[in-house]
Amino acid sequence: MKTLAFASRNYKEMTREWLTLLFGFAFPSLLLFLLTLIQSNIPNEPFHIEQLTPGIALFSFSFISLFAGMLIASDRECSFLLRLFTTPLRSQHFILGYALPLFLLALVQMTVCYLIAFFLGLPLSINIFWSILTLFPAALLFIAIGLLAGSVCTTKQVGGVCGAVLTNLCAWLSGAWFDVSLIGGWFEAVAYSLPFVHAVEASREALSGHLIDTLPHVGWVFLYAIGMSVMAVFTFKRRMRYV
Repeated sequence: MKTLAFASRNYKEMTREWLTLLFGFAFPSLLLFLLTLIQSNIPNEPFHIEQLTPGIALFSFSFISLFAGMLIASDRECSFLLRLFTTPLRSQHFILGYALPLFLLALVQMTVCYLIAFFLGLPLSINIFWSILTLFPAALLFIAIGLLAGSVCTTKQVGGVCGAVLTNLCAWLSGAWFDVSLIGGWFEAVAYSLPFVHAVEASREALSGHLIDTLPHVGWVFLYAIGMSVMAVFTFKRRMRYV
């Protein structure tokens, strides 16, 4: 009950910033629409809807990190967390209370993205469900990044880390709208050492019905997600201890 009450408060705080929330949902959807429109006017298929949708869905998670980081950083700066630390709430209540509404937002973002893709020509099949499911480790990763950033950064710094750095990393190194192997070399090596391109490829394989081929990519993303989650939890607990 404590966790759900705190999660409900955090959900209300996030939805209260409706303009930021609207941008987080609308921008990836608009990007999907524009790239699909470009696709319809060129002979080749760099922006085929089956290839593009998982990449845009992953890109939208960078806004989840921004929401998470901004919320925690603002709670720290206004001493809200300091007052909560005097209550019976423990660290697991805080962490789950922040994470649960963020998972809900991530699910809504994925649903909106795939729904728009359906109206843009994505075939309706059970593979859409599997494609969304394979993105959940990536959602956990981006939530953990937001929790970590919010625990150590100010609101302005979170805007730079999650709003600029993470967004660009995800845009350029995920292969969302171009094949990183076309560039090759060190760029491809760096991209495949990070989890973003693996998350996109896992979701694409699932959307194509090749579930077995998703496993290496999902495993890579899951390792990053667990590692980042451990770092976020450790950092948050340390902040609680020394407040």
